[in-house]
Amino acid sequence: MSNYRTALAIWLPIVVATTAVCGLVYVTLQQALRQTANDPQIQMAEDAAYALGEGAPAESVVSPDRVDVARSLAPFTVVFNDDGQVLASSGLLHRQPLTIPDGVLDDVRLRGDSRLTLQPEFGVRIASVIVKYDGARSGFVLAGRSMRELESRTAQIRIFVAIAWIVVVVVSLLVISTFCSGTIWQ
Repeated sequence: MSNYRTALAIWLPIVVATTAVCGLVYVTLQQALRQTANDPQIQMAEDAAYALGEGAPAESVVSPDRVDVARSLAPFTVVFNDDGQVLASSGLLHRQPLTIPDGVLDDVRLRGDSRLTLQPEFGVRIASVIVKYDGARSGFVLAGRSMRELESRTAQIRIFVAIAWIVVVVVSLLVISTFCSGTIWQ
């Protein structure tokens, strides 16, 4: 019985440490992927906001190609006026311009920009950047793109981290139980 307690006393800290390390690895990789998912949209939104601030019409900063945000991986742009009404949009959901939840633009008014994940409906998640523009007119530019591939990669990372956790836990259990049941511990 004392061999089992010794083995458990050695093994449990290994399991706790392994769990903590695997958790940190997963969270770090997931957050790194999520943050880089905004990179193209930052450039798109800032460039569009600059052009709009210089007087460009809303339609000129939006691609003429329409993007079904529920299906496509293509980036898209939506221009809102200061009241939050859509002026121009290349991002469509059910053939309607993408809208954003109440209160989002209030936050952008305070901070100048916002980087957030939008989920306009179940199964549709969008990495988006919203930038305020001022000039002859003022309003907001949203640049976004689907997170489908990001979520697929995140799921793969979760599987790899889980496999690593299982391997370390099982191997450490086998090694420790072998040593504890051998003559070295008696």
